[in-house]
Amino acid sequence: MPVDNSRLKGFYKLSVEQRRQRIAELANLSEDQIAALAQNGELDDSSADRMIENVIGTMSLPVGIATNFIIDNKHYVVPFCLEESSVVAAASNMAKRCHATGGFTSNNDQPMMIAQIQLLDVKDHEKAVAEIEQNKEQLMELANSLPSTMIRLGGGCKEISTRWIQTLSGPMLVVHIHVDCRDAMGANAVNTMAELLSPELENITNGRALLRILSNLATERLARVTATFTPEEMSNSGDRNEGLSIIEGILQAHHFAMADPYRAATHNKGVMNGISAVAVACGQDWRAIEAGCHAYVTYSQGKYGSITHWEKDSAGNLVGTIETPMAVGIVGGASKVHPVAKANLDILGVDSAQELASVMAAAGLAQNLGALRALATSGIQKGHMRLHAKNMAVSAGAVGNEIEKVAQLLISEDGPKTQTRVAEILEKLRKN
Repeated sequence: MPVDNSRLKGFYKLSVEQRRQRIAELANLSEDQIAALAQNGELDDSSADRMIENVIGTMSLPVGIATNFIIDNKHYVVPFCLEESSVVAAASNMAKRCHATGGFTSNNDQPMMIAQIQLLDVKDHEKAVAEIEQNKEQLMELANSLPSTMIRLGGGCKEISTRWIQTLSGPMLVVHIHVDCRDAMGANAVNTMAELLSPELENITNGRALLRILSNLATERLARVTATFTPEEMSNSGDRNEGLSIIEGILQAHHFAMADPYRAATHNKGVMNGISAVAVACGQDWRAIEAGCHAYVTYSQGKYGSITHWEKDSAGNLVGTIETPMAVGIVGGASKVHPVAKANLDILGVDSAQELASVMAAAGLAQNLGALRALATSGIQKGHMRLHAKNMAVSAGAVGNEIEKVAQLLISEDGPKTQTRVAEILEKLRKN
């Protein structure tokens, strides 16, 4: 269920159990959902065996809560599932910095997915395209003849289009089936429709259907989110001049990513730290989402560059925008099988796939800004190392109270923060 306020002051100071109880109360979670979140091996063998083949066990990742998110005037606490430190903290921090301007706003496409049917050996290209156009209504009726809740709710095949492409195997006629998937991600539905229509298209075109599968470049299912950050909010002290200087550095870092694919890859990885973490937490196909996000950059810009766009408005504010494919669902798939994915969706309180897409895009924009701001000011390592130091201490063999002591000593001293140095600190601590 939705939360009243995403600003959970002091949340990070609570114990894991206290945080879990706080979120359970806010989201009105059931006892089973609380237990699933608390159980480190939350996926039992039977559930895991239904999800993939040859199961031998499970592997857990931390689930953290990003706070402070306001999207379209609604508050969210956002579950992130990933192994990397500083991501949740950075996203929460940046989400808070746009409260003064109303938070994030979204404007998404309808949930349209594209299935592709590859037709080979078509002799008369123009005639084939004309015949498909002439029979389009009948083809759409056939696609929508499937017994489907999605179709009953107003979704289904809405358009059929064609494309000719030249390849190393010669010319190919590609038929696109445009399907409104409502609150589903839609892979199963569009693939089934593609297979159903393939024999009919072979008859119409006198061609041979080979591949019949969805495209993860969901250009008709874009999520668009924007947010504005004042110079005062971008400064830690509220100083406008300091904020303007930080904004200038962020823009220069962004322009670097726009111009250089080596930087863009790392820049976009930061965006996906937010998007993919929410996708994993909510049982989404994060590989499909990542493929679509990266492919869309080149598709829309003509070269690989930044997923996000940052600029300064006439008042000196920093304005961030993200436009990217977001094929997500809240019905079917792992979101309805994995107990923690179900709990996380309830924590989010989203009512539609479109709303989930907005949350994920906002998470990507916030996390991108967190990385850009750190890089343009103190450098990425300062904040990252503060959280990563405990992991380094454990890797060096620290146990119990040693972990916190080694981490604090590492952070407090100047110089490189290497694993060798951690081992030296631990050895000295034990000697003393």
